Amino acid sequence: MSDQSQPKSEPTRGVDYVEEQLSAGDLHDLCDATDAAIEAGGGFGWVELPSREILENYWRGVVTAPTRQLFVARLDNVICGTTQLVLPPKNNEAQGHVVNLTTNFVAPWARGYGLARMLLESVEAQAKKEGYAVINLDVRETMDDAIRLYEGMGYEQFGLHPYSVRVKGETVQSRYYYKVIDPEFFE
Repeated sequence: MSDQSQPKSEPTRGVDYVEEQLSAGDLHDLCDATDAAIEAGGGFGWVELPSREILENYWRGVVTAPTRQLFVARLDNVICGTTQLVLPPKNNEAQGHVVNLTTNFVAPWARGYGLARMLLESVEAQAKKEGYAVINLDVRETMDDAIRLYEGMGYEQFGLHPYSVRVKGETVQSRYYYKVIDPEFFE
């Protein structure tokens, strides 16, 4: 007989900046979370599920790419979401203070725990620590929760692209945002 009076514990939540190759278990979890996000319509570009081999190769490549930084969200130590920073190329000194945020998602089964906000806060802190001043991103206009999150965290819309995304034969407009994370850079 179980004791029903014991309060349920809250799951542990966290965000990691991935600086080394992913363990086999983490890679598996990351691919599962990616599959779930794609199936829910938020697969950061994928519309149909790619093979597991393609996903694994993609994520291994992200970790080794010198111009990308991977951040993963964890719920009870299981990877359930990501965000990436795309760094400016070394030859672009004029825009060397700007990074781009991409592949931002939390798997549907892990939503509602504040992980999307935690991912953004971690990315912003790391970018500022590394001397970047601005983060750019784009999001499909159909992703209402993501738009609310970005706007609620101070991202400012600066443009629309009416032809940026095609999903299942339909054209979807994207919104473009930026956020100044280090205002002192411009003083």
